[in-house]
Amino acid sequence: MSTKKHHHKKEHDVESVEKMLEEMSKIAEERLNQIQYLRADFDNYKKNLDKQQSEFESQANQRLVKDLLPFIDDLEAATKKAENKENCEGYTLLLKKLLDVLFKHGFKHIESVGKICDPYYHDVMLSVESDLPDGTVIEELQKGYFLHSTVIRHAKVKVAKNKKHKEK
Repeated sequence: MSTKKHHHKKEHDVESVEKMLEEMSKIAEERLNQIQYLRADFDNYKKNLDKQQSEFESQANQRLVKDLLPFIDDLEAATKKAENKENCEGYTLLLKKLLDVLFKHGFKHIESVGKICDPYYHDVMLSVESDLPDGTVIEELQKGYFLHSTVIRHAKVKVAKNKKHKEK
């Protein structure tokens, strides 16, 4: 009889150990899930922080370039109005160096003349009668610029108003 008790006790001990292992396994699985969620939250936080930093840098760069635009305009005007060849070459060289630095960082001129006016890129200042199709940019009154894909200044333009449309 003692062996029956002993055998029964062993079964009870085995069941108890199995139950404990099952509980420990559940706890370990819960902890693993918590760790995985925390890791995913941290990765999302890190991505969000990187995105915010990138946006901040982009906005700071846009503000800096916008502040430089009057200087670029003045240098372009100075090259056209230079009193002598040496001054013109000096202004042209300064302008080229400045633009080369900006071009390396995503700065681009908006090409306008000959294109159809697009309000995303152009501000129409004047329209004049022409044989060209309506809305064709005839002249650029002030250059417009991109920084990467963002317009930082719209081009101020003169556009065609087709004579044939007026006759109808």
